[in-house]
Amino acid sequence: MAVFCGVDWAEGHHDVAIIDNTGKLLAKCRIDDGLDGYQLLLDLMADHGDTAETPIPIAIETSRGLLVATLRAGNRQIFAINPMAASRYRDRHGVGRKKSDPGDALVLANIIRTDVPMHRPLPDDSDVAQAVAVVARAHQDAVWKRQQITNQIRSLLREYYPAALDAWREKAGILSRPDARRILAAAPTPTLAAELPTWKLRLMMTKAGRKCGITADAERLHTLFRQPTAHQLPAVEEAMGIQAKALLTQLDAACKAVDELAKAVEETFGTHPDAPIMLSFPGVGAQVGARLLAEIGDDRTRFATAGGLKAYAGAAPITRASGKRKYVGRRFVKNNRLNHAGYLWAFATLTHSKGANAHYRRRRETGDWHAQALRHLFNRMLGQLHHCLQTRVPFDETIAFSAGPNTATG
Repeated sequence: MAVFCGVDWAEGHHDVAIIDNTGKLLAKCRIDDGLDGYQLLLDLMADHGDTAETPIPIAIETSRGLLVATLRAGNRQIFAINPMAASRYRDRHGVGRKKSDPGDALVLANIIRTDVPMHRPLPDDSDVAQAVAVVARAHQDAVWKRQQITNQIRSLLREYYPAALDAWREKAGILSRPDARRILAAAPTPTLAAELPTWKLRLMMTKAGRKCGITADAERLHTLFRQPTAHQLPAVEEAMGIQAKALLTQLDAACKAVDELAKAVEETFGTHPDAPIMLSFPGVGAQVGARLLAEIGDDRTRFATAGGLKAYAGAAPITRASGKRKYVGRRFVKNNRLNHAGYLWAFATLTHSKGANAHYRRRRETGDWHAQALRHLFNRMLGQLHHCLQTRVPFDETIAFSAGPNTATG
């Protein structure tokens, strides 16, 4: 008799339902989020036929956490069901729109009882791949957080300190640069900035790690900060300076986190056997490669074809057809982390691969916008990456871009 288990995950407790192949409820319980609760769940499943050779499949609404890590031991299949999909299945069991945690656990168990071919179990990624995923996603989140704080500072400076925006507008990193952060922290208002002497500007740049062009840049900033400009009321300007210093403290912490996580990403990614293959692709460094590996994983059975990987990344177009109407456009439901990494990858290939650049130019000539052409290039490169990972061969541009604009390796 086939048995299925559904777990409705919550922050403090989890509801469990075990059913047979007819949908009959065999057992249900509520466990806490601790080792005793996990053991209770394992004992309950063992009472209903769970063994190492024939483990009971489990459906749960999350793919991470200690509960999932405990249940993934061995060869058990864990199905992470999207909460939106689970809510649609709930309507099949009643029209009254009632909802409860035990009821949701029963719905999850029935999902894999009736429609298991339509859902994909969690990939069997190696420990190193899972570790790469942790640090790569943390680094990506830190980069996004840094940009978010930078945008907040930029928005604030526009209201009372526009000279600070002009000071580093053409510099790499703009306001997140170490020298920009140090100078703004020392002079968070235009009144204080106008009082900075050239020697002090040079000193702050040196302490921030600048090595070239310090004297010329210090003189440029000294002239810029002393130019006549409109001012807020003195008390208002001082208050805005206090707000800017508080945001700069957050930005310093975010920049430090980005740097530390970048080192961890490079170290962890370098130990994975897929790293040399990924790094052989133009435009892929340790950080982009780690982000790709984090979302693709190293379970080669996860994506049987390159088309599945492209759809998962949002690189392949989606078709909606009904009668005489047909629409082909970009995907909105996708892995956003992988899609973002793909945009960075495709953009970097333009300066590292003549074949990729020529492909991009052809797409622009046919009428594609910049983002469309990059997405099409990412779609092609992703197919080549799938091929190289499956066959364990490095990237070869003479093969990848030798068959014409509409042919992709893999």
